[in-house]
Amino acid sequence: MAAPRRLKRQEGRHALVDGIPFTLPVGSRRSPALMAAFPINADRARELLPGNELHPLRWGKMGFLLVTVIDYRETNIGKYIEYSIGIACTHGRRPVSLPLAALFQKRTGLGQYVVDLPVSSEVSVKGGKGIWGMPKHQANLDFIIGDRTVSSRYDLDGQMVMKVEIERPTKSWLPVNAGAVNFCQFRGMLMKSYIYFKGHLGFSLLKKGAARITLGDHPRAEPLRRLQIGGNPLFTGFFPETAGVLDDHFEGWFLHYERPPTQQPEGFESVIDLGLGEEWLPPPGSEEAAELARTGQRRVHLGSTHEIVG
Repeated sequence: MAAPRRLKRQEGRHALVDGIPFTLPVGSRRSPALMAAFPINADRARELLPGNELHPLRWGKMGFLLVTVIDYRETNIGKYIEYSIGIACTHGRRPVSLPLAALFQKRTGLGQYVVDLPVSSEVSVKGGKGIWGMPKHQANLDFIIGDRTVSSRYDLDGQMVMKVEIERPTKSWLPVNAGAVNFCQFRGMLMKSYIYFKGHLGFSLLKKGAARITLGDHPRAEPLRRLQIGGNPLFTGFFPETAGVLDDHFEGWFLHYERPPTQQPEGFESVIDLGLGEEWLPPPGSEEAAELARTGQRRVHLGSTHEIVG
C-alpha cells in the first residue's frame, strides 16, 4: 500500500488541531521498532472485536496476535514509545480466508484491530486518541536494544501488563516500504487510520524461541491471557531505524449492535483536559514507579531509552 501523493505535497505546511501544532506530514524518523506475531485462539479473538464488521484473520482455528513497539525518537510531538497490541483482522460483511486477504488486502480490509496502545507521553495520548481515535493511554514503558535481544516492557499502576523480547537479527537487510491499516474504537465509533513506513528489516519466520511474551498481573493482561497465546512466534522483526507517516485522512462510522448498548463508550472526556506534555513516567519495574503506584502520585521524566553495547 503506497502512501498517497498528497502527503508529499503537504511537506513543510503547518496545522493546529486540538491545540497540538503539527508540521506536515505527521511523521517520524530514526525510530527503531520491534515486531512479533504469535498464534492465538481465533474464537477468543473474535470476542474482543467490536460490532459485526471486523473478523479475526484465521488459519483454521488460529488467529494472529501482533505486537509492535516503536521507539519514536524524532516526531512532530517529541520522543515517545508506542506499544501496540493488536489482532490481525479483515473488515466486511463476512470473514475472509487468509489467502484471499493476502491477495486482496484493500478489498478485504486487511489490517489490525488495536486492543491496547500505551504510550510514554501525554501529548501522544491527546493527539492519538482525540484525533485518530486510538486507544492510547500513558504508561511505564521501555525499549531496550541489546547485543542479542530487543525487548520492551509495559507496566501500569506498579504492575506489569506485558513484556515482549525477540532475538536480535544478525542483519537487517530487507528493504521495506509499506503501509498498514489500524482499526480502533472510540466514542462508540469504529475508526480507521493509515500508516506508511520504510526501513531495513531483519526477521525470522517460524523460529522456535525467537520471541517470548510474558503477561503480568495487571487486569489489562487478562483479556490477552484468554487469547491462549502460543509459546513460539510465527514471525519476528527488527528495524534499527524507520521513517513513517501517519495519514491525517482517516475514517469513522457508528458501531452498531443487535440490541441497544447499555455501557457508555469512552469519549472526549478522556482527552479534553490533557496538555502537551512530552515527559515520561518512570521506567517499568523501577523503585520510583513502584513507590508512585503505592502513593497514587505521578511523576514524569524526560524521555530516554537504552541501548546496551557489549
